[in-house]
Amino acid sequence: MLKKNLTSFFEEFLHKESLFADRGALLSNYRPEAISYRDNEISKIAGILAPALKQEKPSNLFVYGNTGTGKTLTVKHVTEHMEQVAKSKNISLKLIYVNCKLKRVADTEYRLIAQLSSFFGKPTPSTGLPTDEVYKIFYSAVEEKGGIILLVLDEIDQLIKRAGDNVLYNLTRINEELHNSQISLVGISNDTTFIENIDMRVKSSLSEEDILFSPYNAIEIQSILRERAAKAFRKDVVEHGVIEKCAAYVAREQGDARKAIELLRVAGELAERIKSKTITTEHLDEAEEKLEKDKILDVVKTQPKQFQAVLFAILSSRSNNSYLYSGEIYEVYKKLCFKVGLRPLTQRRVSDIIGEYELIGIINTRTISKGRYGRTREITISITPSTIPLTKKILEEQLAMS
Repeated sequence: MLKKNLTSFFEEFLHKESLFADRGALLSNYRPEAISYRDNEISKIAGILAPALKQEKPSNLFVYGNTGTGKTLTVKHVTEHMEQVAKSKNISLKLIYVNCKLKRVADTEYRLIAQLSSFFGKPTPSTGLPTDEVYKIFYSAVEEKGGIILLVLDEIDQLIKRAGDNVLYNLTRINEELHNSQISLVGISNDTTFIENIDMRVKSSLSEEDILFSPYNAIEIQSILRERAAKAFRKDVVEHGVIEKCAAYVAREQGDARKAIELLRVAGELAERIKSKTITTEHLDEAEEKLEKDKILDVVKTQPKQFQAVLFAILSSRSNNSYLYSGEIYEVYKKLCFKVGLRPLTQRRVSDIIGEYELIGIINTRTISKGRYGRTREITISITPSTIPLTKKILEEQLAMS
């Protein structure tokens, strides 16, 4: 019976007219032909990297900005155009892109260099060799290739957190040993302050140029959503007010266009599942709640106990004041550890975990100075208030607090 019902369901689905014309236009890997509201950033990046086409080493470049502000999209847009020109003019230019957030790719210095070597046809075991030996394989491969190499390290702050800043120093110093090739680094980061915390000798060797991507405002997000919606959905299925409300949702969360696009896609999918002929603001509200719950529940259930304890401390530190401070959270966290039998981590490690939660989008932080008392982080909770009671309940169960 179940088999027959499933067969009928899928057959009916195949014959049903979809709300979507091209669902791919709302997926994260979609690459629009033109990037809206980033002409200035495109010009700056192109100007900095252009010398590579004359076989001159460009400056190292660091691109900063909040999640969903178009950093990766813009860098790829520029570098791919450079590759096309280089190929048509027979210019020796190689582009390497690595997402440092991916596990077992850039979580150690060894793995990163082994991964880079593989881009030159030099497979290296993921473990087992001395790190110096892996660097030699990489140096040899780069020198053999010749020309300019643009190495794009996306989420570069994650690389530094996991592997330390020594890898940056080695990658910048490699040019002193090369004769036929030169490497330029392009770092992309959501953390605008991470470069301030690296070793001075590393900072000196980088000699980088910086470009900051500001958040999109509500009007810009509306425009981006309309462009994507026009490709993604059939005509007239998105009701009036949906685009505007979707833009308003995410404009208050630091202008994350990626989240706005995902929100619109999920609203469309929810509408289609209940056989609605249009997408309404009610579907958008449901999508927002679903994404919020999915994100927070996934985090709650999959994080290690120490991470769960820090999150519980953050949620438990809420007061009438909308701001929390890292020092206060640490005190709540320590008391919680003693209560549930965990060994408290150092305040610095807890600060790192707070930073991880910011990357996930559960909190927002801002570093503020307290004069002679040093610096602290001002923290606000960015998840919707309605999800907090359920989150705390699950955390209590996970930490065996009851």
